[in-house]
Amino acid sequence: MALDEFVYKLATEGQNFASVATVMADGSPQVSLVWVDSDGENIIINTAEGRLKTENIRRSGTIALAIADSNNHYNQAMVRGKIVEDTHDGADEHINMLAKKYLDLDEYPHRQPGEQRVIFKIKPEKILKFEN
Repeated sequence: MALDEFVYKLATEGQNFASVATVMADGSPQVSLVWVDSDGENIIINTAEGRLKTENIRRSGTIALAIADSNNHYNQAMVRGKIVEDTHDGADEHINMLAKKYLDLDEYPHRQPGEQRVIFKIKPEKILKFEN
């Protein structure tokens, strides 16, 4: 399933956050608020090694997320999909690009010593949209 224009714009235009839902090893839910991006076909998130969501995503290989328009929260999309790429390649550059988008800074300011960034690409399998 490809992204339509509405979901692509939610992921790439403006400072729209995504709520990412994953499942813990014990089956309980875990939700994180993240910056979001897209390559036109996949939803892209950037996180760091050692975080709960990173471990949960790798364990299940699936993810659910909701993206809301920061200017009109009634415009939103829910996406369920599979992880099709898990890479460190380009992750530092990508988080800096997201810092520009969300914070208007050239470099991500919250990096921890020794932190290794990771990109997850999510191929949508089901999309539910609400356009106002």
